[in-house]
Amino acid sequence: MILVVGSTSRVGMYLIPLLFAQGEKVRAMTRTPSKTEAVYLKELGAEVVQGDLRDLDSVARACQGIEKVLAAAHGFTPGQANNNPRTVDDVGNRNLIDAAKGAGVQHFVYISILGASSTSKLEFFRIKYATEKYLQMSGLSYTILRAAAFMEFWAVMVGEPILKTGKTTIFGRGNNPINFVSAEDVAKFSMIALKETKAHNQVIEVGGPENLTFNQVAELFEKAGQRSAKKNHVPLSILRIMRLLSRPFNPMLSLQITGGILMDTENQAYDMGATLELYPMELKRLSEIAQQMAGSVQF
Repeated sequence: MILVVGSTSRVGMYLIPLLFAQGEKVRAMTRTPSKTEAVYLKELGAEVVQGDLRDLDSVARACQGIEKVLAAAHGFTPGQANNNPRTVDDVGNRNLIDAAKGAGVQHFVYISILGASSTSKLEFFRIKYATEKYLQMSGLSYTILRAAAFMEFWAVMVGEPILKTGKTTIFGRGNNPINFVSAEDVAKFSMIALKETKAHNQVIEVGGPENLTFNQVAELFEKAGQRSAKKNHVPLSILRIMRLLSRPFNPMLSLQITGGILMDTENQAYDMGATLELYPMELKRLSEIAQQMAGSVQF
């Protein structure tokens, strides 16, 4: 049986149907089994269990009888007061790794982030890198997938407002090329990591087929929606002030603003050529998602 942690995440919702199609048994761990996505997974046939990475006992219970683990949860988005990268991505993932080792799990797949390093300017990336190292030193068989920014998230943030209102907000200048990957493709690489021994004890960087600026992302949705959009740019100077002012009372918002600044100022491009030579795959383009979303929006 395979345990998927972060089962109702974008990756989890794509991955679990793929696992069922391969005849795998799945235990889906979620903090809220009553949420719509978890109910859907149960209807598909998953064993849905309540668990929280911040609660070691619940994690240990979820790992019992498990052969493989896929860790896709993170604490980068707003949530409960104690739901943040330090409690979830740091302590929480170490709880999961320890529990998996104690339960005799045979293989552990960890969804990290492209650009994770010990010297990153963003604490979230440093924590992801530290978790990678903790997993590598655990003695468990592992695969680490370093995923680029998810297309689906930024399609909602930048593209959906264009389709619905004809305007959008872009943080910074919007001219920095960024690699975006579909969560669906990350799920496909997760299948490789879970099923193919050649991916064991490897760090695999997973990006999309092209590098796009946020201005180009907006253009894709303008084309898909067949409408011009008003683009409101938040200057970097304002973002830097917002980051400092929000830090004392809303550190999560400050962290997200820092991420936005880095996406507009640091190298975010990536070439998937070397990865695709080892693991050939047709990658989804953001234009496909734009067309899909445009087809479902009622003007």
